Amino acid sequence: MAVLQNADKSGEKPSKAAVNLPPDYRPSADEEFMNPLQLEYFRRRLLDWKKQILAEAEGTLAVLQSEPLREPDLNDRASSETDWSIELRTRDRQRKLISKIDAALRRIDDGEYGYCEVTGEPISLGRLEARPIATMTVEAQERHERQEKISRDD
Repeated sequence: MAVLQNADKSGEKPSKAAVNLPPDYRPSADEEFMNPLQLEYFRRRLLDWKKQILAEAEGTLAVLQSEPLREPDLNDRASSETDWSIELRTRDRQRKLISKIDAALRRIDDGEYGYCEVTGEPISLGRLEARPIATMTVEAQERHERQEKISRDD
């Protein structure tokens, strides 16, 4: 049985009733879908993912501030600028990912997490494990992508 707590020790916004997860807990299809253990499991995965992204961004910023581009050789400088451009594009994608993580956390709080926003059906645990920010079942996502492709081809 899950033990309820009033506060989340991660320093993040406390959940309505945080659940103590066993250290080796993994969601299973044998249990009720999106029960408190599963919700807490995915909340922690999302919070850990967000924390990792923010730490990487801080590291990038620190390096950018401490190591200005001053290579005397034009080829070395061009290579460094290309590397930084790729790094900054990656950080921009991750910034957008943080907003999706925040949206998933809001869906957990609202009781909508794990259900397809199109069909209302449960999203498989395997899909949520692979992509915890998923908002659609695989089938709904495939239909959505086919419709996008048709729209672009017009």
